[in-house]
Amino acid sequence: MWRVTLQAFSALLLAFVLDKLALGWFQHSLAGTSTSTEQHEQSCFCHLTGVLDDCFCDVESIDLFNNFRIYPRIKKLTERDYFRYYKVNLKRPCPFWPDDGQCAIKDCHVEACPESEIPAGIKSGNYNKYSQAANNMADMAECQQVEELGAINSTLSNRSKEAFADWARHDDAQDHFCELDDEMCPDAEYVDLLLNPERYTGYKGPSAWRVWNSIYEENCFKPRSVYRPLNPLVPSRGDEDGEGFYDWLEGLCLEKRVFYRLISGLHSSINIHLSAEYLLDEGWGRSVWGPNVEEFRRRFDTAETKGEGTRRLKNLYFLYLIELRALYKVAAYFERVVVNLYTGNAQEDAATKELLLHFFNELKTFPMHFDEKSMFAGHQKEAKSLKEEFRLHFKNISRIMDCVGCSKCRLWGKLQTQGLGTALKILFSEKQIKNLPEHSPSKGFQLTRQEVVALLNGFARLSTSIHQLHSFRLLLKEKR
Repeated sequence: MWRVTLQAFSALLLAFVLDKLALGWFQHSLAGTSTSTEQHEQSCFCHLTGVLDDCFCDVESIDLFNNFRIYPRIKKLTERDYFRYYKVNLKRPCPFWPDDGQCAIKDCHVEACPESEIPAGIKSGNYNKYSQAANNMADMAECQQVEELGAINSTLSNRSKEAFADWARHDDAQDHFCELDDEMCPDAEYVDLLLNPERYTGYKGPSAWRVWNSIYEENCFKPRSVYRPLNPLVPSRGDEDGEGFYDWLEGLCLEKRVFYRLISGLHSSINIHLSAEYLLDEGWGRSVWGPNVEEFRRRFDTAETKGEGTRRLKNLYFLYLIELRALYKVAAYFERVVVNLYTGNAQEDAATKELLLHFFNELKTFPMHFDEKSMFAGHQKEAKSLKEEFRLHFKNISRIMDCVGCSKCRLWGKLQTQGLGTALKILFSEKQIKNLPEHSPSKGFQLTRQEVVALLNGFARLSTSIHQLHSFRLLLKEKR
């Protein structure tokens, strides 16, 4: 779990000191006192420090590592063509509340990409393993090529657009933590994520409440002895504060605690995005988005949330560590020569692959990783049953995302849920990821392009959240 060289540790320590000085934290600690106004403004962050639950890492180390080394790289990476185009079906019917309808607010609309704007390599090769194109390869020459190249999503290779014959014979459904969209469905469309950014659109009310309530109350392993709603959108009843409320969580097994913290962390990340890109003004045919400090405080201030705000933010950091660990673990999958992040533009593909490898090299310098081996490690039969229950609960949450009435919220909800689901697939797959053949793909563990795009963009959203927390710190200080 602790992997660190003296040089890496020294660099982190130096960056830590510089960041503290930049934020003015040393000055406040030496003074030993602070005004009541300062305490009020900083109440969102005053307890956001120290070691996180269920892992050996602290908030300050993640802040420094993310804001100085990861955020700039992941931002640049997700601006590349391979990662900016995401194919998604936003017309899938809600399997639970089909009568909720769709949001009519103009900012909820998602603008799909015309086919002419999609890079040729992505558009022509974006098949999944069950596609008709993969199953009807009768030509022996093509079959020989498939044998040489193995089974790999064609968008990861510029040499094989239809190399899915082996995939068609291999069912890996037990590895999937998400309900995946059928990319061959006529309703599935490409969306340019850069042109449809995640932001507050005005979508709220009973529909939004029902989605999150179902996620928390029906899927987060809530004990029968807990009567208070887990959904933070529901006002708490009685005098029970946030810390007391979390006593129930400590009584759960590690796996069920992790599940709740992942969902809470995802919810917190989304709330930070909405607070940072809030609809501030609308008129004369234009909308203005920017940070809304009061909205941020409403969701995370210790007084406003009866002590729960800090827990929510710590769960964001916990989720960050989980996805960071998954990326670290899957690096070997992408480092192979055969993985080219294919768009059809050789220069673009080479630059994107280089950026990705630099990103993975940075991940490897982080000294503290979550240990996924501590999960599902009990008696084999019980562990397998718990893992399957964990997987099905999360898969159900991915289905609930099709019930989000705002199309833009649905887009980003589906992408971030699939990103986390892909991370869980990486962490808990029984298929070998390390020691893969250098020049040919494995016939075991596989990722589709849709999963790859969701994985990197989902982690980019978490990285952005932690970076935005620093911005909110500064804004709160300015309001003193």
